[in-house]
Amino acid sequence: MDKQQSRAANATMMAVVTTGIGGYDKLEYRAVPVPVPGPNELLLRVLAAGVNNTEINTRLGWYSSSVTIDTGAAAADQETRAEQKADGGWSAATPFPLIQGTDCCGEVVQAGGDVGADLIGKRVLVRACMRPNGFDDMENIWMASDFDGAFAEYVKVPASEVFAVHCDWSDAELATIPCAYGTSENMLQRAAVGPGDLVLVAGASGGVGSATVQLAKRRGARVAAITSAGKADLLRDLGADIVLDRKDDLVGELGERTVDVVVDNVGGPNFPQMLKLLKRGGRYVSSGAIAGPIVSLDMRDMYLKDITLIGCTAWDAPVFPNLIGYIERGEIRPLLADFYPLEQIVEAQREFLKKKHFGNFVLVPPDSRSTETRST
Repeated sequence: MDKQQSRAANATMMAVVTTGIGGYDKLEYRAVPVPVPGPNELLLRVLAAGVNNTEINTRLGWYSSSVTIDTGAAAADQETRAEQKADGGWSAATPFPLIQGTDCCGEVVQAGGDVGADLIGKRVLVRACMRPNGFDDMENIWMASDFDGAFAEYVKVPASEVFAVHCDWSDAELATIPCAYGTSENMLQRAAVGPGDLVLVAGASGGVGSATVQLAKRRGARVAAITSAGKADLLRDLGADIVLDRKDDLVGELGERTVDVVVDNVGGPNFPQMLKLLKRGGRYVSSGAIAGPIVSLDMRDMYLKDITLIGCTAWDAPVFPNLIGYIERGEIRPLLADFYPLEQIVEAQREFLKKKHFGNFVLVPPDSRSTETRST
């Protein structure tokens, strides 16, 4: 047993523990026992962990049907008022106290049995969305929502969800991939995006949005990206064919019935325009609603144009293996906005909620080498 395995087996670790629904006071950086992997599980030393809307929304109880405001307003509200919501998690109550952290780049240090033992010592990514009953069943569980995640020095995960990755990216760059790019690739897969499609991406400068610009272009689609004026050039550099300001009259700029696929994780007041933009037989796909979950839907825009509305949470089987392949073949690139020490999670989430960044934020556990670039 090497030094890392010995520490994992005998010591405590530092972690951010989310103690319940509420404000930043619910995030406690403290020592906790290192998890022990069971049969068919692996223990990973966390090298870097991404920051996502998911962790913030879970802490706020935003997934509750009683919440109707956008994530930024919900965050401000929880700083002055804490309220437990029984349905505040993905599909039920969140199992607090919980170590959050949906994105994980790690190194395998221990196997609970023979399964996955060949991965010990390898750098890996974790598929955060897991289908425990197989891919023919839509039931799913998520690391950091249903069980402890990567905002810690160590995390244990099912061996089936661990993927070795061989590239020269830094650990922090790899940690930008799982949730944002997995969510994006899943939406594009479900919407059957292909060559020649015009894909409209709302919130294109965020983690999922910027991933979608890259992944849609990789599929041969044309991309129209919605962003703020200050980020337009960044999206053009990323490959966007058309860049629109979020304040624009989208129908006036693009015209009715011009878009094949809308990828919209924003929702809110712009939703009615999205259906106007779609062609006959167009596809609207979403896995979020950061600008507000309650929208106005004119049913005529949906059924008279044969529009398909696609909701996405559970990732399909090809999604994560596809991403590993794209990384290893150099077909996508990471967008690392900034990184923070794990103990500075509050500062990271506050900056994240300002939505002034381009790409993804990452948290780095103590003694991590996550900013180094290395080949594996």
